[in-house]
Amino acid sequence: MARKLGELEAEIMDRLWGWGRPATVREVVDDLNLHRPVAYTTVLTVADILHTKGLLSREKSGRAWVYAPTRSRESYTAELMREALGGTPDTPAALARFVEQISPAELAALRAALAGLADGGPGTDGPADGGAGARP
Repeated sequence: MARKLGELEAEIMDRLWGWGRPATVREVVDDLNLHRPVAYTTVLTVADILHTKGLLSREKSGRAWVYAPTRSRESYTAELMREALGGTPDTPAALARFVEQISPAELAALRAALAGLADGGPGTDGPADGGAGARP
């Protein structure tokens, strides 16, 4: 079950998804500190929480842990959307309201995704969608 990420959780995941490579806590802290002060121990604690939740894999590299997303941003977002739809007794109405609110570009992307699925094409998940420990 996915839940919406907290502010620091989201910032950590955004960096790791954006970089497309595993990173140490020090790398994340240094990048975060370009925008706002954050303690190394705070980021280490949150990265450990994300690991416990199954959103990050980690492996030891020397004395440091190296973290990597276990799934793509798109996969995580899709899970959140699926759970939101599960919270309504009228899925067709919720989907209709959603489509009414999206931009023309988002509607075109939705149509393309549906056409791709209808053609039996593969999904568009990123490389981190291979499960725990997947690497780009």
